[in-house]
Amino acid sequence: MQYMIPYKHLFFDLDNTLLDFRANARDAFQDIFNRTGLADKTCDPEKFLSVFEKHNDRFWIAYRNGLIKKDVLRSERFVHVFRELGISDNELAKTVSDLYMELAPLKTNLFDHVHETLEYLKHKYHLYILTNGFAEVQLKKLRASRLQPYFRKLFIAEMVGYQKPDRRFFEYAVKSVHAHKKECLMTGNDLEADVEGARNAGIDQVYFNPYKKPVSFAPTFEINSIRDLIGIL
Repeated sequence: MQYMIPYKHLFFDLDNTLLDFRANARDAFQDIFNRTGLADKTCDPEKFLSVFEKHNDRFWIAYRNGLIKKDVLRSERFVHVFRELGISDNELAKTVSDLYMELAPLKTNLFDHVHETLEYLKHKYHLYILTNGFAEVQLKKLRASRLQPYFRKLFIAEMVGYQKPDRRFFEYAVKSVHAHKKECLMTGNDLEADVEGARNAGIDQVYFNPYKKPVSFAPTFEINSIRDLIGIL
């Protein structure tokens, strides 16, 4: 179904929207298990990933809300992962943290149809990244995954000074590209940060929901595959 909507500017979240964060973390941890003595701690890699996701999400929410600093997020999340798994080795926790920051940004797993969809969209719209991730990490991810050429500009929270879902982040981006809000569309997987944030800023939203999670309100659009954007746009 084709929608006749005069969008000109498309903003995209990066992790868990274009990049498959879980698959990339899994690959990074597999490398880490092979390089370190972590496997000798009788820790199952899939269990490690699951525990990491829980603590990583918790620390990112705290960082987004201004409760902790960047260095605390990076160091303490693995301390808590090790603690929950009953592994008492602070030196190994630091090694794992450092290796994760080195290896994870170089993993290039994307959700299906990302390249073909962005290739289609870039000829019709102006595309931008709007991310809460750290600048040096997100740039590595974009280069490694060959996504950077699709985007005219990158809006990264720590460089702008606001975090999604703060409406000021969205408003800053819209103003920076000399657009009107009605011409803009935000696509992301995080219902609070991406969708509610954009909605509160007066911008239409696409909720990328590949796992078909229940939603508490209706976004402008909801898609289960990035390729579904072609049907909207």
